Amino acid sequence: MTNHPVESSAPLAAIRDTRGLEALIGRAARAGKGAPPVERWNPPFCGDLDMEIRADGTWFYLGTPIGRAPLVRLFSTVLRKDEDGRTYLVTPVEKVGIRVVDAPFVAVEMNVSGAGEARVLTFRTNVGDVVGAGPDHALRFVDEEGTDGLKPYLHVRGRLEALVARPVMYELVNAGEEIEVDGTMMFAVRSSGVVFPIMPAERLRRLSA
Repeated sequence: MTNHPVESSAPLAAIRDTRGLEALIGRAARAGKGAPPVERWNPPFCGDLDMEIRADGTWFYLGTPIGRAPLVRLFSTVLRKDEDGRTYLVTPVEKVGIRVVDAPFVAVEMNVSGAGEARVLTFRTNVGDVVGAGPDHALRFVDEEGTDGLKPYLHVRGRLEALVARPVMYELVNAGEEIEVDGTMMFAVRSSGVVFPIMPAERLRRLSA
């Protein structure tokens, strides 16, 4: 990873510019090989940071969009969602809370390989994670409030999920089929040997009528 010319030892919550924040998180990222082991870190809580991930996956800091994709990817490697339901940026020495409107990631691309029970659905997120849906990365479908639509989510890591973007959702639905699940015919998708129910087949027929 590239070394940053400016380093800061200040707590995350005290940093008020993205260069200083990037430098500190860069040190945290370099603490591990590959993805930092944020699930194993147990630092003290140091307050909330004025950072928000919007529903479309755009990151804001101090009310301004973060336009630098490498910086967003760097932040994403030290995200963690805890049992309290909140999402944090975590380093070995501190953690700070951030706001997430929906899911921290967005699945922006899907690839289908194989067929039948050998089919694999592989997704790419807006921050570059590549995840194959299966036993360790479940797909779940939530009724969209106020509509008859569905919002699909893909488990990425820890308790973090990606919202499947609408164009990708259409591709996902096109990969669906009617499968009997626990005695009920469901409209579902298969990936890596796992069946992920989307909705009862009867409901789909009503919606399509």
